[in-house]
Amino acid sequence: MVAAGALGACSTAPQGLPPVAVVAAGETTPVGTMNEDAADDPAIWRNAADPTASLIVATDKKGGLYVYNLDGEIRSFLDYGVGLNNVDLLTLPDGRVIVAASDRSDLAMVHILLAELDTAAGTLTQIVRIPVGPGEGYGICKGAVNDDGSFVIYNAPKEGAIYRTDLHYINGQWTYRTETLQQVPSQPEGCIYDERTGTLYIGEEVGGIWAMPGEGAIGDKVMVAPVDNQHIVADLEGLAIAPQGDVGGYLVGSSQGDNAYAVFRLPTMEPLGRFRIAEGTFGATQETDGIELVAQPMGPDFPAGLFVAQDGQNGAEAQNFKLVSWADVLTALKLH
Repeated sequence: MVAAGALGACSTAPQGLPPVAVVAAGETTPVGTMNEDAADDPAIWRNAADPTASLIVATDKKGGLYVYNLDGEIRSFLDYGVGLNNVDLLTLPDGRVIVAASDRSDLAMVHILLAELDTAAGTLTQIVRIPVGPGEGYGICKGAVNDDGSFVIYNAPKEGAIYRTDLHYINGQWTYRTETLQQVPSQPEGCIYDERTGTLYIGEEVGGIWAMPGEGAIGDKVMVAPVDNQHIVADLEGLAIAPQGDVGGYLVGSSQGDNAYAVFRLPTMEPLGRFRIAEGTFGATQETDGIELVAQPMGPDFPAGLFVAQDGQNGAEAQNFKLVSWADVLTALKLH
């Protein structure tokens, strides 16, 4: 993330193609850590029975994990201390919702924090902390969830290794096995898995978006959207996906270098345009790290889905997360 002290240099920084503007329909209560780069990454749990009762889990990397409702109110906070960076969640076949966060409290060893989300109470219970491999933990995303309750977590630490960890809870014990899936040339962070095609997308901050098989071999990767100062301006940060049909939909990347979001068509990664979250009732976003997207109805305020973006410069308040109607983004980009 760009340091606050560097904001004065923004006028000379690269600017991508002009983005269209949307405004936020809501925002979360700021995180508890003031005057620091603290808020980072959100994940969304959608309540299929009542989408308005859905939840957002988000990191304060100086404090722990927040759970918010769609009004942006804090439902609970898991106090973890310094270290949690990115977060994702998954639902097991038995209905349990597992939250996985990248733990960088040990700068020499990547760890995964697993917690269970009580979707009725809106609370998190810490389960286990799992060692992954050498490096400083940054990006994380879920992979495949299998019928037997086993699942995959991908980690993208600062040093560029991409780890795949297979996890299973058997007879009261967590079992896990990690392999090095890939290596990218420089620091990655954004991470998203398309379960339909088995494709893992990794955002290399100064390089661009890589696509690779979720079970591929070292070297089996393709740069599908480079940092080109048109669609993506470094640093490239969070990634999010809006699947449609068997292989279609959209992939979104945070073009942190010029406070915009780039949208690509799946599976071709054709660039479709860029948008920014402009000043409105709930303010604009700057220097966005993590993003998340659910492209399904989430209630009257979010009829086509919900896009959540970290706001790195939230006025006089601590950092928070802005909530945007995905329908507004599709309209602004003329993608309806």
